[in-house]
Order: sequence, then structure tokens, then C-alpha cells
Amino acid sequence: MKISDLYKIYQQHPMITTDSRNCPQGSIFLALKGASFDGNRFATMALEKGCSYVIVDNPAYFKADDCRYILTDNCLKTYKELAREHRRQFHIPVIGITGTNGKTTTKELISTVLEEKYHVMHTEGNFNNDVGVPKTLFRLSDKDEIAVIEMGASHPGDIKKLIDYAEPTCGLITNVGRAHLQGFGSFEGVKKTKGELYDFLKAHQGLVFINHDNTYLMQMAQERNVNDVVYYGQKENTDLAVYGSVVSCAPFLKFTWTSGRTSQGQAKKRIHTVQTQLIGAYNLDNMLAAITIGKHFGISDEKIDDALTHYIPSNNRSQLTVTPHNHLVVDAYNANPSSMKAAIEAFRLMDVPDKMAILGDMRELGAVSGEEHQKVIEELQMAGITNVWLVGPEFTKTNSSFRKFKNVEEVKTEITRQQPHGHYILIKGSNGIKLFELPQLL
Repeated sequence: MKISDLYKIYQQHPMITTDSRNCPQGSIFLALKGASFDGNRFATMALEKGCSYVIVDNPAYFKADDCRYILTDNCLKTYKELAREHRRQFHIPVIGITGTNGKTTTKELISTVLEEKYHVMHTEGNFNNDVGVPKTLFRLSDKDEIAVIEMGASHPGDIKKLIDYAEPTCGLITNVGRAHLQGFGSFEGVKKTKGELYDFLKAHQGLVFINHDNTYLMQMAQERNVNDVVYYGQKENTDLAVYGSVVSCAPFLKFTWTSGRTSQGQAKKRIHTVQTQLIGAYNLDNMLAAITIGKHFGISDEKIDDALTHYIPSNNRSQLTVTPHNHLVVDAYNANPSSMKAAIEAFRLMDVPDKMAILGDMRELGAVSGEEHQKVIEELQMAGITNVWLVGPEFTKTNSSFRKFKNVEEVKTEITRQQPHGHYILIKGSNGIKLFELPQLL
């Protein structure tokens, strides 16, 4: 069956489920496969629960005499192609976002700003992979005026695969860093894969938003001769649409921003001061990206300021949690060398007393893991942070005098015994180390 014909069926039954436990009446069940499951096995059950059609890719589960069964070569490929067909029904700006760090926060900030004027459909949570991006695209509806799509990657070619279905009209790379090196093979592999967003936008006359201060991004754009560009950054420059600087982090980020000269030679605007509810000086770049895109799409300066002032982070990103005993800087969703370095530097700049850090291993670094974990020790020492607990097998192998724990269970036992009190505590590590289980104990 052609995708165009399958899409006609979808238009009559505009709900796709990939979970046999959730089969709304009249929906279409699509049988995805994973490492430990095969959705094909549940096709008949999905029909019994209320689905009108099932899409399978294993002939053993296909019933040729039942028109409700649709056989395809690859269900995931069909899912993405069908999502692309749906995306093509909407002639609206689609903003693509990728990067090593900050893409989820930047996506949230951009969406928050744009929602001051538009109905925005954006990626929920971090549904930014092979399944999450199509799932997001299917949420597009006639009421949407702009879409903001987050795209993640951990292997060469991942971004190209997602872009080919999302088809962004503009976009940005937040940054590039040494993450998922086990999958990418090298830092050059990271840059090449993230740069696939630039490749697509150049080939399709799309607009690129670039942090002018980021040497890697500027080099990647120059190598591709990307010329339809809007710049932002922290250093005053007449080439920038927006520039800004940190005022304080006590503990929340406070910053100023100013409009630079646009390509039309307009005069500079007044200096804006914004008090945010985010932790970390590293979030300034994310804020400036949101401001730049907001201004490009006609959001007034006042509404931009208001949106950023009232944005409250979630999902264990740049959050300050106040408990009866401590103030917790929770950034426990993910960790890699560049984000760890930024978090430590931001924690150093925070004007608060009694600092303590609980840091978990950075995963998927391959052969350079030992080297990168030792660099974190050096950064902690240079930052003058002395009360440090290190968690995980990689950190336990480092050369340092900091306290070391094999796993989060050992940390929990020590917290129960010691009951830390009166601290500002940075909690950061890869999700698999499970440091997100600690805040309730602190």
C-alpha cells in the first residue's frame, strides 16, 4: 500500500497507537518492535480492544482475508513516512532543534516565548528520537501556527534520519560537545551528525540561528557555506540580532539583553533586564536563542521578557528545589563532559553558602571515559568546591580525595546516616546512575 493511500485511512481514523495497552476505539495500531518486545504479537488483541486497523510487518501475524490488517515491510519506516505525510499537510514554520546540551530547555524557552502570539505545537518531554519525533509530528493539527521539534542523536546519521521526516523550515544547534562518543566514535562524528541540520536547511533554503560565540558552530556553518543566518551571542557585535550578559546567579540567573543592529540597519533597542527562575549561567545562551527566535517571529520585547521571567523549569533540568533541610540544584537527567563542566562553573558562580556536590558517572564515553572523569575532578578543584560525593564505577577509579560511592544505594545509606543540612547541593549525573532518587532524601 502506498503511503498516500495509507494516509487516507489515517484521515478517517486519525489516531495511531503503538501500545497495545492503549487502543482507543477507531484508532490504528502500529506494531513496532524493540529489543524485548514485538508489537506484531498483539495485533489481534488491538483489534479486539477497539482498533479499526492494525499495521504489521511480520507476515506470520498478517491475515490476508481480513481487510483490517495492513502488511508493510517495516513498521517503523512506515510510521515515519506516514508522519512525514501528515507534516506536509501543514504549511507553517517548523523549527528544528538539536545539540549536545540544552536542547530540551531551549525548546521549552522558545515555545514559551512564541506562545505569547501563536498556537505552538512542540515536542513534549524529550520525545526526540526515531519514535518520538514521528509521535510529535502526528500531534500537528489545524489550530497550530508554529511547530518546535527537538531532535536527539547518539550515532552517526541520526539527525539526518529525523530531519528527513520533520522537514524543518528553520532551526538551530545549541552546541556540540563530547557526548555519546561510544556511539559517534569521535568528536568529529558528533559535529558531522549535528551538522546535518545545517545541511538540510541550506539545501532547502531554510533559516539558521547560530550562537556567534561558539567557534565550532561558526566553523560548521562556514564549511557548509550557510548564508541565510541570524546570529546571537554574549559579545556585543553589530552582526548580532541579540546579545546579552549575566548579571548574577544568586541563585537564579539574572541577565540583560539588547537588540543588535539587524540586517536592515535598525538602531539598537534599550537594555532589558530579566530575572529568571532557572539555575545556571549556561542558560544565558538558551535564553538568547529564545529571544532571537521570538523577535524573528514578531514577539514584542515586553512579551518576551514576561515569558522568560515566568518560565519554570521541570524534568530535573536547571531546577532549584527547596526542602526542609537543603537547597537542591537538580540537573540529574543527563551528563556529559561539556554539560558537567558548565554545571560546575555555574555552581561556582552561584552566590550562595555551604556548597556541596553529588556527581554521578557520565556514560557512553567509550575509550576516553577515564580521562574525561579525571578532568571533572580537576574542574571541581579549580572551582574550589571541596564537599564532593562522587557516584559510580567511573568516578571511583579517579585519582582524588573526594568521597566515592559505587552506586546510588550507597549514597542513600550515607544520607540517612549523616543527614546533610543547610547546604546548596548540586546533583548531576547520567540518568542511569539514578541520582534523581536523592532529592526526596535531602
